[in-house]
Amino acid sequence: MTESPQGTGTSEYVRYPTFARAALRPRWLALLAFALAVAAGFAWLGQWQLGRAVETATVVERDTETVRPLEEVLAFGDPMTDAAVDSMVTVTGSFRPGDWLIVGDRDNEGETGYWVVGLLVADSGSVAVAVGWTADEAGAQQVADRLNAETDSGPVVVTGRLTAGEAVDVDTDTPSADAIDRMSIPWLANMWSEVTEPVSLGYIVSHDDPPSGLVAIPSPKPEATAELNWLNLFYAIEWVVFSGFAVFLWWRLVADDVRREREDLGFIDIDDELDDDAAPSNDAS
Repeated sequence: MTESPQGTGTSEYVRYPTFARAALRPRWLALLAFALAVAAGFAWLGQWQLGRAVETATVVERDTETVRPLEEVLAFGDPMTDAAVDSMVTVTGSFRPGDWLIVGDRDNEGETGYWVVGLLVADSGSVAVAVGWTADEAGAQQVADRLNAETDSGPVVVTGRLTAGEAVDVDTDTPSADAIDRMSIPWLANMWSEVTEPVSLGYIVSHDDPPSGLVAIPSPKPEATAELNWLNLFYAIEWVVFSGFAVFLWWRLVADDVRREREDLGFIDIDDELDDDAAPSNDAS
């Protein structure tokens, strides 16, 4: 029940001041229109700054196509770096017989198939090399078996694109020679015979001619990346905040006006959620 204003000394009823009633007064409606216009201007400035952040973005160009020795790009056993990823490299070594595997779930221009992957042993370490792709699992296994049967492959020079190894979910993925579907170097290392030398934490997608029964694995030049202008992006966020503050300021001014009016009428400690049309005043005594 709405309380009567205190200390009025009259028996008149007065309308209880509410935010909705105050907001509909001409001066506050005019101020709201102004606040919305200011907010729209700030929002436009924010959009303009966002556009500038994109327009002035810096394109990051990396020389990934110059072929360099693998150890100049990434030493065996070192963590993969952004600068090393997708670089063209060359390395000389021998494929270890018995360590050829097939890796499934490999996409080739929209078609899922299998890679044949070998372990190339160089002077300072070893690296996994994907030498070719086929859509047929049995065909991939036949190629791997044929390569594993070669007891003396001899030194070879491999040229290809260095790629970061894939992560595995240790809770759900279990290494198995019959179901390898990740190019995870630690996972592959569990499938290889005893490995004592340092192993590269990346792998090479070979650009050399693939073994008979396989096709080359597509490995195009990576697209250039762009870095946004963070200063313009910060300004864009700042203008959006200003836009919201303009409306908040109008709300705060109206709320303060309602509070002062309630105090002047003697409505003290009244719940703000009350919205009675009228409040009885105290009878004169």
